[in-house]
Amino acid sequence: MLLEKQGSISVSEVRISAEPRTDFGKGGARRTRRAGKVPAVVYGHGEKPRHISLPGLEFAAAIRKGGANQLISIEVTDGTRELVIPKDIQRDPLRDDIVHADLLIVRRGETITTDIPINFVGEVEKGGLVVHELTSLTVEAEATHIPESIEVDLEGLKIGSQRTVAEVAAPKGIVIINDPEQTVATVSEPRAEAAAEDEAAEQPAEAETAAE
Repeated sequence: MLLEKQGSISVSEVRISAEPRTDFGKGGARRTRRAGKVPAVVYGHGEKPRHISLPGLEFAAAIRKGGANQLISIEVTDGTRELVIPKDIQRDPLRDDIVHADLLIVRRGETITTDIPINFVGEVEKGGLVVHELTSLTVEAEATHIPESIEVDLEGLKIGSQRTVAEVAAPKGIVIINDPEQTVATVSEPRAEAAAEDEAAEQPAEAETAAE
């Protein structure tokens, strides 16, 4: 079953001002964060990596609204400007604050490889328990047309059935490069019912052992 293809998505661009960063090392990073900023590295297209600091609240809001593949136009105070997407975002394990970001330089029209979160929708057969085997899909996409998520419809999926990558229709212009036979989600019986069936199946064997 091939699901209906989702429409093409154009990603909105966010503009964020940044400052060059010359204070390196753990101490420098801590000082940057104490000032309410996020230390970051901009790299790609053969250019030498550049260290910058981003306004913490503004950057966090952009990621929260647009997701991990948010397209960002970085305007540095030294006059340079780069179009980037987050490649790696590190967070504080306790507070969940962004503590560092790696930003990949992209060009309009170029195709890049990235991971896109899955958004599961639809109700499966009553009583079925959905097991998410994947939470994201690896895709090839035009840098300015990366959706926030890819929708996977589980509507009506029966207990004992599964949804594979081959059955997921990506938005127009998006190519999923995961193994087509890879399982995205399965629908199993509720654990309590499965345990009861296992217990019932074991009872005859236990009775025979007692009789012996």
